[in-house]
Amino acid sequence: MKFQVGNATLELIKADITDVEADAIVNAANSSLMGGGGVDGSIHRKGGPKILEECKRIRETEWPDGLPTGKAVITSGGNLKAKHVIHTVGPVWMGGFHVEAELLKQAYRNSLKLASAKGVKTVAFPSISTGAYAYPIEEASRIAVGTVKEFLEKEDKLDKVTLVLFSDRDLKVYSETASILFG
Repeated sequence: MKFQVGNATLELIKADITDVEADAIVNAANSSLMGGGGVDGSIHRKGGPKILEECKRIRETEWPDGLPTGKAVITSGGNLKAKHVIHTVGPVWMGGFHVEAELLKQAYRNSLKLASAKGVKTVAFPSISTGAYAYPIEEASRIAVGTVKEFLEKEDKLDKVTLVLFSDRDLKVYSETASILFG
């Protein structure tokens, strides 16, 4: 499913994000930046030790206490097809009463801003926070699609943003959300 937003394309696909060809893929990281489960572990395993080395340097120099929720940093893509990995920390779902929505928006927005600043033209996102962090997929899809759409309407530095969903159900939810938001 594809949508035109300004000069850019927003695409929704079902795939493994580690196999996606893009200038940058986004890692739904934990604050330690040292890898973990889900998307984070997959990216670190497939990307190889170079990504972890760069993450360790970021921790030593920029974020010694860990990357805060909503912030984003960039490393090389290591052995991945993508040239870069943008690491962002999404919020853990705590019922929706702890600014989770704003933090999730920040994770998408800051990743897009960083991609634009680094000259990245194509970027692929997973569904941030909907795995181990238990963010409800319906609400997360509204935030993801809405934030990307809003960014692309204002900025013209990106050519394509892909939302990469891991399951048929997630793709269906995101597709329904996008159909509503794009009318």
